[in-house]
Amino acid sequence: MLLVLCVDLDDDLGRKTGVDTPVVGRAAVQEAAVALATTDPEDSDVNVLFEGIHIADSIEDEAVEVAAVTGVNGRDVAANRRVGEEVDRVLAELETGEDVRALVVTDGAQDESVLPVIRSRVTIDGVRRVVVRQAQDLESMYYTFKQVLDDPETRGTLLVPLGILLLIYPLTILVSLLGFPDTGIVFGLVSGLLGLYVLGRGLGLQESVDRGVERVQTALFTGRVTLVTHLVAVALLVIGGVSGVQTLQDLQAEAAHEFGVIEVIAALLFGSVQWFAAGGVTASLGRVTDEYLSGDFRWQYLNAPFYVVAMAAVIYGVSSYFVADADLEFLAFVLTAGTLLGIISTLSFAVAESLAERRTAA
Repeated sequence: MLLVLCVDLDDDLGRKTGVDTPVVGRAAVQEAAVALATTDPEDSDVNVLFEGIHIADSIEDEAVEVAAVTGVNGRDVAANRRVGEEVDRVLAELETGEDVRALVVTDGAQDESVLPVIRSRVTIDGVRRVVVRQAQDLESMYYTFKQVLDDPETRGTLLVPLGILLLIYPLTILVSLLGFPDTGIVFGLVSGLLGLYVLGRGLGLQESVDRGVERVQTALFTGRVTLVTHLVAVALLVIGGVSGVQTLQDLQAEAAHEFGVIEVIAALLFGSVQWFAAGGVTASLGRVTDEYLSGDFRWQYLNAPFYVVAMAAVIYGVSSYFVADADLEFLAFVLTAGTLLGIISTLSFAVAESLAERRTAA
């Protein structure tokens, strides 16, 4: 038996028409094709479905069945897995004792990336890529460009780098008119912006940035304390970095010898660790407050600020030993105190958590 398998990897059929997939049988596929053509006549998957029907009708010397399977929009791995699951369902519905072979119909190379998944389930006799014939005249070219520019993803990918490149010349003229002697800074700045944009698109950082902006907006409108505490923590980290550099410079000026790598690191930590600890405690207390307000509080969350203080004490003691002439007794005291603080906080809040769970169960 020959199975004519129409593949829609990005699930245009399901998303745009609401048709449940997989679709098995000539009548069902034709109905799905008409529904998709009615919803979006310009979708290339319409041609895939009708081509599958056409191929099935043109074969008369053996049993033929036509089916349509879909994936998931925007996620290649999930889309391939979904296609594999739907192919399994199609094969289960055929209920034939004959060996099934498949003729895959797609509309481009992207959909053909799922061929290894299909081949692992059924023998593939061939692949038919549907290409729509169009007149290659000015009107067709205009329509193509119009469609590209109407697509938000394509528009952002093409027009943003092009716009940045086109700004180089007018920005150079503006810098010259303002009297700046070096216009090379414009090329450096613009090329840097373009490089960051291309790198972000290449690494897929746009979705991460969008999610970050969405989380910030959610925090603003829901009154999350972490938004403020994280901002304060960042400021404390910056102050700590400046304090560490200043401490290094002061100690280096007082020293009679050049600092080595270990001493440089110790001096930076010695001058900044208290600020870093304050930032860590502030951020962790903000997180604990939000968890309490949302009803998800657990006693073990209170370990975080104590851990930060314990680690800061240890780092302060070790760094002071290298750059501030701290004696071994002080170092041993700080290391012991930091360790005990971490252990005591862990045990205390574990006991508190256990008691809270018992009260809840009772």
